[in-house]
Amino acid sequence: MRVTFLPEGRTVEFEFDSMPYQGHGEPMSLLDVAQNFNIFLDHACGGVCACTTCHLHVKEGAAGLGEPEDKELDRLETAAGIELNSRLGCQAVIEKPGAYVVEIPKWNRNYVQEGKPAHGPGS
Repeated sequence: MRVTFLPEGRTVEFEFDSMPYQGHGEPMSLLDVAQNFNIFLDHACGGVCACTTCHLHVKEGAAGLGEPEDKELDRLETAAGIELNSRLGCQAVIEKPGAYVVEIPKWNRNYVQEGKPAHGPGS
């Protein structure tokens, strides 16, 4: 498995379905991956699909993600800057081994929240 998070350009690698689940969104979700590797992806609701702060754009690998359920699609309708490749990190579950590239939109990046240290471009 290989997941790259933009704009940070940080790539993480791990064996498919081997990551410990720690309650960050759905198991094997993009949010779960980010949190397990200390990559900050805002998730104000705790990853329960009640907000849009983990909204991201899937640049590569969308076919390996589970299909969005109605609750995710309904929530995405309230997100700013929605695109055809928009997903909520807490709900976008990696179902197949492969390479994935996701981007946290510029207007959705919030590096200083919930006690997280400032880092990343422009901080």
